[in-house]
Amino acid sequence: MPRYVAERVLLAPVGDVWGFLAEPYHLSDWWPGISGVEPDRRGMAAGARWQVQGPSFLRRPETERVLLVRAVAPKELFSFELPSERLGVIVQLQAAGADRTTVTVAVDGRFLFGPASTVGKQALGRLYDLVQTAAER
Repeated sequence: MPRYVAERVLLAPVGDVWGFLAEPYHLSDWWPGISGVEPDRRGMAAGARWQVQGPSFLRRPETERVLLVRAVAPKELFSFELPSERLGVIVQLQAAGADRTTVTVAVDGRFLFGPASTVGKQALGRLYDLVQTAAER
């Protein structure tokens, strides 16, 4: 399965970036193609199954589908899968100074026309716009 990797430095400390990512309801703010999230009772935990809404790359607009949380390591890693999209995602955080965080998004997917190759870059662009706590200091 092809893997597409994008990386960007955000102007915020790791704790602030993780605080944003760890809130399931924020997923629709930064992940392309998701307009709503209904996490299960486990929230941000490995094995959780969230209902997500939004246009799908492979289905009609505004479909409901499942997101599977594969792995979580606080302040380091969030990995999930969208089975109906055949998409696996790994988001990794690494401190790049006191008030900077390097975020790497790896997307595994089988797409003929390349949406997997751009979705990670789009997600990082949205995160960059949303999480800029150090830029205000």
